[in-house]
Amino acid sequence: MIAMPADDKHDDLKNLRIDHSLRDGGGEPPAWSRRFILGGIAVVVLLGMVALGYRVFASDAPEVEVVRAAAEGSDGTGATVLSATGYVVAHHKINVNSKVTGRVAWIGVEKGDKVKEGQVLVRLEDQEFRALHEQARGAFESAKARLTELEHGSRPEEVRQAEHNLSEARATAANDKISLDRARDLFSQGVVSKQALDDATARYDSSQQRVNSLEQSFRLAQIGPRAEQIQRARGDLGQAQGQMDYAKSQLDATVIRAPVSGTILERTAEKGELVTAQFASGAEGGPRGSVVALADLNDIQVELDIAQDDFAKLGPKQEAAVTLDAFKDRSYKGVIAEISPEANRQKATVQVKVQILNPDAYLRPEMNSTVQFLAGDNKSASRKQLGAFVPTQALRDKDGTKFVFIVFNGRTVRREVHVLGPRSGGYLVDSLVGGENVVTGAPADLKDGQKIRIKGQS
Repeated sequence: MIAMPADDKHDDLKNLRIDHSLRDGGGEPPAWSRRFILGGIAVVVLLGMVALGYRVFASDAPEVEVVRAAAEGSDGTGATVLSATGYVVAHHKINVNSKVTGRVAWIGVEKGDKVKEGQVLVRLEDQEFRALHEQARGAFESAKARLTELEHGSRPEEVRQAEHNLSEARATAANDKISLDRARDLFSQGVVSKQALDDATARYDSSQQRVNSLEQSFRLAQIGPRAEQIQRARGDLGQAQGQMDYAKSQLDATVIRAPVSGTILERTAEKGELVTAQFASGAEGGPRGSVVALADLNDIQVELDIAQDDFAKLGPKQEAAVTLDAFKDRSYKGVIAEISPEANRQKATVQVKVQILNPDAYLRPEMNSTVQFLAGDNKSASRKQLGAFVPTQALRDKDGTKFVFIVFNGRTVRREVHVLGPRSGGYLVDSLVGGENVVTGAPADLKDGQKIRIKGQS
C-alpha cells in the first residue's frame, strides 16, 4: 500500500465542508417555511384536543341493551291472550320391539319411509323356532290320534276275538271238569293216587279262572273305553294344542310387522344384530331392545310448558294458531287437546299439548314452533288489532303511564304505549309497528333524548 502525504489529506477534508454562503437572505431560512411548520403543529394540537374532548364527553353516555320489537296482529279469528313456544311432537310414537330373541336376517325399511299397517318391516332368523313348531305339531297329532281311538271304542274284530277266546276257555274248563270227576272216581276205587286227584283239581280251577278273566275282557270289549280315559285323552290333546299354538306364535313373531300406518322415524337395528324381548344392552354389540320407531305424522301435536302465572288464561279445547320457526309464512289451526294433571315443581310450569288440525308435509317432530292462544269470547275480535311484542324489561311505568325507550340516531326517544295483552316473556303493545330498537337494559334514570351507546357497538 502507498501512503498519502498529510497535506493532501487536509486538503481533501476541506473540500467536504458545506458552503453556507449559498443560502438565500444572508444564510437565514425563508419566512414561508416557518409559517407552514407552525400551522401544521397547530392543526395536530387541535385534533388531539378534539379527540380528547370526545372521549371525555362520550364517557358520560350510558351503555344500553336493545332488542328489536316484533310486529304482531290478530287475524280476525280472536284476540291473542297468550303466546308460547314449544316443540312439534308425534301424538303417538311407537317403538317396535321383537316378541322373541333372535338375530336380524333382513330389514326392509329406511328412516323416512311410509309404511302401511301389517307391512313386514324385519325378519329374524327362524330355524330354531321352525323346528320347535314341528316338534309341537307332532305331539299334537299323536294326542289327537289317541283320543280318536278311545272315542271310537273297540273294533268288531276285537269283540269277536274276545268272544272266541272266551268260548275256547269255556271248552277247556268243561274238559278239565270231566277229567276231575273221573279222577275222583278212580281215587275212591284206589286206582289212582292222591297226587293225580290234586293235579286234576288244580287244572280245573285254573281253567275256571281263565274263563272268568276272558268274560270280563269280552264285556269290556263290548262296552268300550271308560269315560275317564276319554276325558284324559282330551286333556292331553288340549295341552298339545296349546304347545303347538305357542310354538307357532313364536315362529310368527320372527316376522315383525308395522302395528299402524305411519312414517319410520328411527331405524335402531341392522342385519346381523341381535334383538331381544327381554332386557336390551347399552353396550356396543349387545342385544337391541327395538328395531324401528314410527309414528303417524297426520296426528301431530305441539308440546308446551306454560308458566303457572299464565296458566289461568287457558282452558280445555281452546283454539290456537301455530307457526313454525322454519316456515314463518305457514300457519296451522290448533286446539288444546291435553293439559297435564300435575305441574312441574322445579320449572313452575304446566305441560299443555295443542293438536294441529290441518297438518301437512312441512311438519317435522322436534321442530320449534310458536303457539298463539286465542280468546274465543272476545266481542271485538272482528276488529284487527295491530301492535308489537316487547320484552318485560323494556316496559316502564311512571305514575301509571306505560312507556318504552326506543333508540333513534344514537339517542333515546320516549314512546308512550298501551298494553294490548300479555305474552310469554313480555307484552303486546300499541304505538309500535315492529322493527324498532327498544331499550331493555339501561340505568333507571335514563331520560328522553339522552345520548346513549349500544352495548356491543363501537
